[in-house]
Amino acid sequence: MIHSLPLFHRIKGRKVLVLGDGEVAEPKRRLVERAGGIVEADMQRAIDEGVQLAFVAYGDLRACENAAINLRCAGMLVNVVDMPDLCDFTTPSILDRDPVLVAVGTGGASAGLAKHLRLRLEAILPQSLGRLALALSGARERLRARFPDGTDRRRALDAALAEGGVLDPFDPEAYERVESWLDGAGLPNASQAETIDLSSDDPEDLTLRQARLLGEADTLLLDGAIPDAIVNRSRADASRLPFSEEEHDKEREGLTVVLRYVSGQNQAA
Repeated sequence: MIHSLPLFHRIKGRKVLVLGDGEVAEPKRRLVERAGGIVEADMQRAIDEGVQLAFVAYGDLRACENAAINLRCAGMLVNVVDMPDLCDFTTPSILDRDPVLVAVGTGGASAGLAKHLRLRLEAILPQSLGRLALALSGARERLRARFPDGTDRRRALDAALAEGGVLDPFDPEAYERVESWLDGAGLPNASQAETIDLSSDDPEDLTLRQARLLGEADTLLLDGAIPDAIVNRSRADASRLPFSEEEHDKEREGLTVVLRYVSGQNQAA
């Protein structure tokens, strides 16, 4: 189970209420303006105009609580700075490779931790990552023409964007190869099967290869009681079926991954 539902909310040209003054409120104003929003500072005007998002940054706890209640009753989603228990949403630490955004959040537990995770990612994600995104966006129609079937299109992209692939996102020059890749792009093997032998029910014990297979799998065959914490590392649209020899022997397009515990190591039992 995840703590919060991560969403990217478009606010360009729309008003966002920011209450409060000084060092606590100013970063929220800058954030709203950076995303193209319009800062509104009057609570009643915001309520009357149907504003949907609000930041509350008063120095007084009681004033924050009262404002949060009133704004929530008016239908707004509310963030109270440094008070996660009063928040409907929290703001992550943002890594910007426009149009790629990587948001690191801790559900309000530690803004400092989120910041330092983002700084680590800043060091390893190339500045050209946004160019790769724009190149793929510009090639969307060609990609659809070459792979009319959505599943085929996803599989071709998965192969190209995988670690070491021709469009590996961690390669600073990957964006330069989008057109040449499309000229010769083909599908990976139509049918592929892999088995992940688990020795623990802790997803942190997955190897990098196992985590990659889970992220790319089209079908999961669950041999036994596999914890949700591990299953949820797969794509949300991957088929999830109980393992049987019949299911295992079926010919399927794409990648099928069998998840099972190593004999004698089933931690879920």
